[in-house]
Parts: sequence; C-alpha cells; structure tokens
Amino acid sequence: MDKKLIWIGGGIFLLIGIAAALSIIFAAPPSFRGTLYGEPFPPAAEIALTKADGETFRLSDQRGKIVLLFFGYTSCPDVCPTTLAEMKLLMNELGNTSENVQVVFVSVDPDRDTPQRIQAYAGNFYPTFLGLSGSLEELQPIWTDYSIVRETVESDSAFGVIINHTARLFLVDTQGNMRLSYAYQTPVEDIAHDIELLLKQAQP
Repeated sequence: MDKKLIWIGGGIFLLIGIAAALSIIFAAPPSFRGTLYGEPFPPAAEIALTKADGETFRLSDQRGKIVLLFFGYTSCPDVCPTTLAEMKLLMNELGNTSENVQVVFVSVDPDRDTPQRIQAYAGNFYPTFLGLSGSLEELQPIWTDYSIVRETVESDSAFGVIINHTARLFLVDTQGNMRLSYAYQTPVEDIAHDIELLLKQAQP
C-alpha cells in the first residue's frame, strides 16, 4: 500500500479522534426543561403555616429536599386536581428518588380550606403530600411573595365560588433557592428529568 495513503488515512483517524475528544470536553451541560431562574438564584420566600396536626410547617426546614410548590384550593374543578394527579405520577416516575422530594399545596381559599380539609385533600393523591392553609392575613403575604394572582368568581355550578388563580408549579432546590417553574400540564417526564439533574448536581 502506498505510504502516502497510509499517512493520509492515519491523519484522518487522528483528526476524528481529536474532534471526538474535544466534543466530550466542551460538550454543553445537560439542560433543564423548566423555566430557569437567573443566577444568582433567588432564595425562596419563607412559608410558615400551621399544619393539620397543629405543628408549624416552615419551608426553610425543608433544606436538603426539593420542594414542589403549588397554589390552589380544594373546591377547584379542574386545574388543582389535575396538577396533584400529575404530581402523583411524578412521584411514581421518580421511584426511590421521590424520598428527596416534597410536594406542598398551599390554599388560595382560606374561607373554605381549613388545614385539616386541605391536608385530607392533598393526602388523597399521595400520602406524603402536604396541604397548607391559614387565615387571609397569613396567606396574603405568601401569595404576594410568590406573585400569585387570584380572582373570586360567583358560579352557579356545584363547586360554588370559583377562584381563578395562578397555575404554576414552583421548584425550590435543596439549598432553598428558587430554581425552576413549570407551566400548567408540563409533561411529568420533563419535571422528573430536572429533579434528577438537580439532585445529581447537589451530590458532593
């Protein structure tokens, strides 16, 4: 075989090897699928509300876990039950990893949602889900901190008063920072992907 062809062939293989190595070294990091907050990531505003068992829940006590935070109410005809059902699917999708995730459902309807009622409602979807409520005076600052918009609408349906509200899922990372948010009915697989990626990044 012509030595020139051998050198050319070897050079081509060398270039391919270098290109492959560079692509590995400079590969873009895995991307998140939710809406990412800009760096420096803002700390999640504190949530302190009395749980159904009389103990106080504090968001700041959840460090080390990923918190999925959603605002809604137990008389909601569609958005809230759909979202909580999807959160159940998410926990099943995560398997053992779900131990590192806490779903928190905060009421936008203090007139009807007692702590006991909202906890029973959330717990019907998945045993570890937390439902939280409180007085208007307690909840209003929390809604403001998370930019939750709510509008009360009179209805003739069996649901009674309808409350239109922000239907966005917030993800608080293991350090207590706002990292991602998700639009209504974001695929469960996308949220699971982001959680697994965050947990992997959090490992020492």
